[in-house]
Amino acid sequence: MYQLDHLADVAGKAVRIGHELIKSTRPSTVTEKTDRDTFTDVDVRIEHEIRAYLAKVTPKISFIGEEEGRSEAAPDSTYVWGLDPIDGTANFVHGIPLSGVSLALMQGDRTVVGVISLPYLELQYTATLGGGAFVNGVRLEASKTADLSKSIVAIGDYALGEDAAEKNQQRIALTSALAAQVERVRMFGSAAHDLAWLAEGRIDGAVVMSNKTLDLAAGVLIAREAGAIVTDSSGVQHSRTSTHTVAAAPGIANQLLTLVQSVV
Repeated sequence: MYQLDHLADVAGKAVRIGHELIKSTRPSTVTEKTDRDTFTDVDVRIEHEIRAYLAKVTPKISFIGEEEGRSEAAPDSTYVWGLDPIDGTANFVHGIPLSGVSLALMQGDRTVVGVISLPYLELQYTATLGGGAFVNGVRLEASKTADLSKSIVAIGDYALGEDAAEKNQQRIALTSALAAQVERVRMFGSAAHDLAWLAEGRIDGAVVMSNKTLDLAAGVLIAREAGAIVTDSSGVQHSRTSTHTVAAAPGIANQLLTLVQSVV
């Protein structure tokens, strides 16, 4: 039987590997995956080193990474580590200090451990299912904001690649709708920042018009364990099969969802 507190400690040590590499290393090579979407040699190195560490300390748990894919099936197939080695790679490449390491332990359709490290800010966020969320050991709580007009809402990056123009019509419409109703709209370029800062109460809402599991799984758990509401744009509880990600402090959750639905 796995102890989530122990696995959260393992995850914390794992993301610290990436934390140190992001702070101490600049990319030597930048490779294009698709239209304007890149990865670097540092992404690959972080993923390789964290994969090796987790294989050593949790050999029975499978692993999937954004750059190198899934490991060979481990003896316990009910659990899998999911890693985004650098969330906010474009920021990292350009020297913008908004990038982080995001690691989730998933069991079926739910995340049971989530850890996000934001190296440039020396912040590490941790959550276990049912155990609350913490930053550097201090318990987190989502903001008490109850008025959309007094809220700061982060939005995910605009789309790239195939069908980007069509997808961005919706994203631009969302930006316009938010700009007309919220205090400020922000685009940090990292879902890890969006959800961790929602959990911490730095922002009041976050909308990502997609759902990439490795980018979002850890952050969704951290936000929920801090009291935020995380749904799909349809209003049902967010899961790995959701189309969109709508996350908000409880006081504005319904208002933000209604606004998103007016666009979607």
